Amino acid sequence: MALNGVWRSAFLALLTAGVVGIAAWLVFFSPVLGVREIQVVGNAALSTEQIRRAAQVAGGRPLATVDLAEVEERIGRITQIESVTVSRAWPGTLWVKVVERRPVAVVPVGGRSALMDRHGMVTEVKDIAPPALPVLRVDRPGPGDPATAAALTVIAALPENLARRVAEVLAPSAETVSLRLKDGRAIVWGGGDRPADKARILVTLLKRPADTYDVSSPDVVTVK
Repeated sequence: MALNGVWRSAFLALLTAGVVGIAAWLVFFSPVLGVREIQVVGNAALSTEQIRRAAQVAGGRPLATVDLAEVEERIGRITQIESVTVSRAWPGTLWVKVVERRPVAVVPVGGRSALMDRHGMVTEVKDIAPPALPVLRVDRPGPGDPATAAALTVIAALPENLARRVAEVLAPSAETVSLRLKDGRAIVWGGGDRPADKARILVTLLKRPADTYDVSSPDVVTVK
């Protein structure tokens, strides 16, 4: 009787091990739970195929063995992508969610126009600048430049209907930002402090006819 119990226990142990082994094979080695589709969401300017190529994940590769961080790193090398998140959706889908960089300003470069996002990153270079974007004039445009960062902070603070009216944003330094509207009026903005207050006050001031509006000190504004 005891012998039968031993054999039964051994059989159950072997059966369990077999089931676990098959399950492990299915998950980690078999194409049964392999990548069948790469689903991309959030892209507008970039094509889905371009993102799939950048992912470099072969069809049929076991989904469990895909290194999500590596895929995110590869896709993130695309200049126009600000952030990317990759996740698994069983049984065979790899989900890729991207946030594309949105240009907010144009920087003149050698007769062409570099489109810059809110972080100071150039997304692409065009022969003709989009008319809706303001021209950014700084000495050293780029993500590590304080003047660039201050100018982009100003652009981000403007209401959309006002941002469309801005022709140029000039920033000789981070503390001396100014704007020129498409109708020729000038705005002295100053530093990057209190951007929301300055934008709110400016919207009201622009209703008054003048050539220059100074909101560099929001508590004491001037109109000339």
